Amino acid sequence: MIKNLSGLSIALIATACAAVAAVVLFTFERPPIRTAQIGFRGVAMEQLQNPRTAARLVAANQVPEAQPAADPPVDDADKASAVYENVQVLGDLSAAQFNRIMLAITEWVVPQAIRDNPDSAGGCAYCHNVQNMASDEVYTKVVTRRMFQMTRTINQDWNTHVGQTGVTCYTCHRGQAVPAYVWGRLEGMDNRASIAGPTGQNRATAAINYSSLPFDPFSPFLLRDQDIRNISTGWHPGGNPDDVRISEWTYSLMIHMSQGLGVNCTFCHNSRAFASWEQSPPQRLTSWYGIRMARAVNNEYIEPLTPLWVRNPRGPADFQHGARLGPQGDALKVNCTTCHQGVNRPLLGAPMLRDYPELNQASRGPLRTSEAAPR
Repeated sequence: MIKNLSGLSIALIATACAAVAAVVLFTFERPPIRTAQIGFRGVAMEQLQNPRTAARLVAANQVPEAQPAADPPVDDADKASAVYENVQVLGDLSAAQFNRIMLAITEWVVPQAIRDNPDSAGGCAYCHNVQNMASDEVYTKVVTRRMFQMTRTINQDWNTHVGQTGVTCYTCHRGQAVPAYVWGRLEGMDNRASIAGPTGQNRATAAINYSSLPFDPFSPFLLRDQDIRNISTGWHPGGNPDDVRISEWTYSLMIHMSQGLGVNCTFCHNSRAFASWEQSPPQRLTSWYGIRMARAVNNEYIEPLTPLWVRNPRGPADFQHGARLGPQGDALKVNCTTCHQGVNRPLLGAPMLRDYPELNQASRGPLRTSEAAPR
């Protein structure tokens, strides 16, 4: 039979075999896969984990060694606000504590500034005019102040999500000026004249695991306050605010959360009654707060800083690297992966805030701009 096949037929068969082999090799994970039961027997509440992936995640979620501790101020004259000019959010720290945080934030956010510019006062030049450290003329100084306030807000107001573990700058930045996992509105989201539907289906993106679901689950839920559900609140057509489009967006968000936290659906849901809060694990409530925390961060801290990033789309003048804006010119915002990066507890639960209690002492009062306007 083989002898009777033409060269074209053999080529087509070979191509088909290669395609099947590619699907098998790149779509399925190689065993073994570990299974851990986390709920009642018979309801499929299990978490699956690839040991090789787990090992990579452990290596990627190590925390840097903490800077040596510094003593609190002994009196008002020892406070950073008395020792240095224009200290607006960390003024109640001692000068030693203040300098400790400055060293830590350089290591957490811009270690490359030290490597690339060893003669520019280390990493200080990333946020400061080193000839006048009190000046606000380098816009990143103004942004950093606001990020300190955001960090304190998360640690104090959102412990329903972060618990006592808390967050630091390193939780998101991991040694990069722009965190690796952020999002902006994608090009074509409003283009309804193509194959994509009004909610943006059929544009495969990594955020939703290349599915045909809406490719932007973040704008409705992590920027706007859209209902998150896939079961309608009423049966009568025309009067129900939660339709199939909301379900599609919800599934997109759930795929993102599953990937971002490295968990299955049953990490937060009981498979016998997905919608039931009473039968869900406690993680579901923690996630509920996390969604609202991300929304608050985006609306109260990230979006208001957009004008500074529009004027500086590639960063400070002397450190041009990493886009600050998305494809449609909006600020890059946070989602679940920004902090979690593949594990259900960021940095595997390392309690960095315990080593840096100063991040709970940032003033949340209004900021003022000193001397030159941020550029």
